[in-house]
Amino acid sequence: MAVVSPLVVVMGVSGSGKTTVGTALAERLGVPYAEADDFHPPENVAKMASGVPLTDTDRAPWLDTIAAWLKAQGGAGGVVTCSALKRAYRDRLRRAAPDVFFLHLDGPPELIGERLTGRTGHFMPSALLKSQFETLEALDADEAGAVVPIDGTPDEVTELAVAAVPR
Repeated sequence: MAVVSPLVVVMGVSGSGKTTVGTALAERLGVPYAEADDFHPPENVAKMASGVPLTDTDRAPWLDTIAAWLKAQGGAGGVVTCSALKRAYRDRLRRAAPDVFFLHLDGPPELIGERLTGRTGHFMPSALLKSQFETLEALDADEAGAVVPIDGTPDEVTELAVAAVPR
């Protein structure tokens, strides 16, 4: 019987550590990694950079591109970052990859705001954090996933993430 590697979406608001944990998790699992920010069309990046939150219409093609990446991974597994803030967004991804596991990096707005303030070279301004928390819908009990607290070091958070992913 072939071993199937996990397919994981590392989710959470901007500044929660998705890229840091996602890259480390993919390396630990030995699977491909993709950064969801790279899937945004230029219009979305410009909109966010100017401090305007994306609408569901803005997000639809972005989510479809991430869904296509997930589907293309098949049994090889993979880790992709994606805010996946709403259940409807996660359902859209799940339609392409029914076995996807959502790993929600969770922390208080104050901690994440601190991180965003200190971050350079990213298009997402800290001014949009409030709108992200307002949009965020927690994982429902029927969704394959786990919540990982982000108040530890990156290594500690990665260890929790690795332990949470079913294999």
